[in-house]
Amino acid sequence: MIDKKEYIFGLRAVIEAIEAGKDIDKVLIRKDLAGGDLSRELLAKIKEYGVISQRVPLEKLNRITMKNHQGCIALLSAVTYYKLEQVVPSLYEEGMLPFIVLLDGITDTRNFGAIARTAECAGVDAIVIPERHSVSVNGDAVKTSAGALLHLPVCRETSIEEAVKYLKDSGFTVVGATEKGRDEYTDADYTGPVAIVMGAEDTGISDGVLRLCDSLAAIPIIGSIGSLNVSVAAGVMMYEAVRQRLAAGQSHE
Repeated sequence: MIDKKEYIFGLRAVIEAIEAGKDIDKVLIRKDLAGGDLSRELLAKIKEYGVISQRVPLEKLNRITMKNHQGCIALLSAVTYYKLEQVVPSLYEEGMLPFIVLLDGITDTRNFGAIARTAECAGVDAIVIPERHSVSVNGDAVKTSAGALLHLPVCRETSIEEAVKYLKDSGFTVVGATEKGRDEYTDADYTGPVAIVMGAEDTGISDGVLRLCDSLAAIPIIGSIGSLNVSVAAGVMMYEAVRQRLAAGQSHE
């Protein structure tokens, strides 16, 4: 059950929340919501402010609250989302050696929280997630991250492909963690501005993103199961970057 502090319901209340600049994860709208004045105003505000919305069955809304939601519930984010265009230039301006992790289709909240916790400990500067088909920063994710998500910027981008293109144009080396990699993860170079891509729990990194990566790195699997949990694999990758940077005499700055 979603905590009542994590959502706003009702057409007028959601419109006012959007106008007030509330950090909204997404707006759930009943599939067959009638086209009245308020619903049209809501849809216009969603488009104007670039808020993510999703059409859902009435039953899904009722599972969140049985109060008079009028076919509309806004799920609130636990943090303020950033854009890479905000984060990357400031890192360079501060003389940092940027280190970013991108999550391509990660949907499990606990894995996300665990990755964020490790990322914060490893000195990662930001985590990138896509707007759709992805986890979001809710209360469960913050709790699982041991509060790391309150300190680590999360950038929510239109697509991971576009995010990778932007990072490459900004001087980053992009390393994809994948079983399809020809090289071991220790062979990749993480000592410059680097972005590590982790793929979905079941399907891995999408083909379009794989093609954009500068290198594809595999973690050796000795046992019979065949794959690591994505949060564990992410930890292995991040701490290889930490190891290489320390060996090169680099601080986080």
